[in-house]
Amino acid sequence: MKQELISEIKSYISQKFDLKREFSDNEINEMIAKAVIEKSKQFFIKSDEKREIIRTVFNSFRRLDILQPILDDNEVTEIMINGPNNIFVEKSGIISKLDLEFESSEKLEDIIQIMVTTVNRIVNEASPIVDARLKDGSRINVVLPPIALNGPIVTIRKFPDKPIDIDKLIELESLTLEAAEFLKMLVIAKYNIFIAGGTGSGKTTFLNALSNFIPKDERIITIEDSAELQILNIPNLVRLEVRNENLEGKGEITIRDLIKTSLRMRPNRIIVGEVRGAEAIDMLQAMNTGHDGSLSTGHANSTEDMLSRLETMILSYSTLPIEAVRKQIASAIDIIIFLSRLRDKSRRTIEISEIVGIENNQIKLNPIFVFEEAFPSDSEPSNSVVGSLKRTNNPLFNKSKLINSGIYPIKGISV
Repeated sequence: MKQELISEIKSYISQKFDLKREFSDNEINEMIAKAVIEKSKQFFIKSDEKREIIRTVFNSFRRLDILQPILDDNEVTEIMINGPNNIFVEKSGIISKLDLEFESSEKLEDIIQIMVTTVNRIVNEASPIVDARLKDGSRINVVLPPIALNGPIVTIRKFPDKPIDIDKLIELESLTLEAAEFLKMLVIAKYNIFIAGGTGSGKTTFLNALSNFIPKDERIITIEDSAELQILNIPNLVRLEVRNENLEGKGEITIRDLIKTSLRMRPNRIIVGEVRGAEAIDMLQAMNTGHDGSLSTGHANSTEDMLSRLETMILSYSTLPIEAVRKQIASAIDIIIFLSRLRDKSRRTIEISEIVGIENNQIKLNPIFVFEEAFPSDSEPSNSVVGSLKRTNNPLFNKSKLINSGIYPIKGISV
């Protein structure tokens, strides 16, 4: 009944449109409201239902249809659309299917075109895959048929309006106060830090939080595939984003291009949102050539796996011997932070390790903080993870940057 009424009002409003003129949002809303009032004479419609119908019909004409309320829901962190009839969302780490459907595959494709064209991206049958950033900062990935067999596929990763800071990470038990103070010193002292973790482990969130420790008088350049970082406390901030090639196959600007040009922009630090390919060698060279304090992230299943992946990235695009590659990594990166999403859906810092050089032709790690899991009590849910990040007995070997920055030693903080 309700859905039939919505369809009927949509059809009525469509017939009212004069294609020769542009209607304002207010005019559309008024037309919809009048139609709903007229229909309410035939059917009993509660006030809250009227408002919902007006909002739903308006969204179908001027916004993103049934997707709009989901995007507006701050509790939703991920939206997964598997064709027009299957919509899933993630809330508080739990994925559930919504009782919602698009009118048709064509309607979903129309919504996709609205989203990608507003951010100057193109997706069609000839180029059926696209990554983009919506105006609210959300990250969107689209895969169209014929690549996607069950209809248009849309995945949207939402980010909070207010970036999560270190205090919030401590509150969420992703980090301890001791570890946070330790990392704050390292950021101020310009240690090169690499954040690793799997999909959804919170790498971008953690990078944002660390950026709050960067002194405000520095010039920072961020380089991203799709701009997601929300760095708020740096006045002298330059944000760069890659550009895909056009329909003629020209005009592509890669992360490698942006790293190279950023070196001529007088940066104090360079922040690369994610390293995933040939740009790895450029990032490491930047860290090795006077841009201390640079930050980046990468996908990996462990700290050791991240080192292995960096080696593979560089060797895939370079003829350097493996020994030289490992020396480059060990020389460039000072600290690796590994994050993970655990079985209870919590995001935790699992390890903070120092790279201390090469030993037996292998990169040597010095774990400073390690997550230790404890046995849950009987009152804890069976899948809950109990534990915290513990300081190891290992000292920080490379204290030179702390000493040169004038902030070592610090009373009450062990390094």
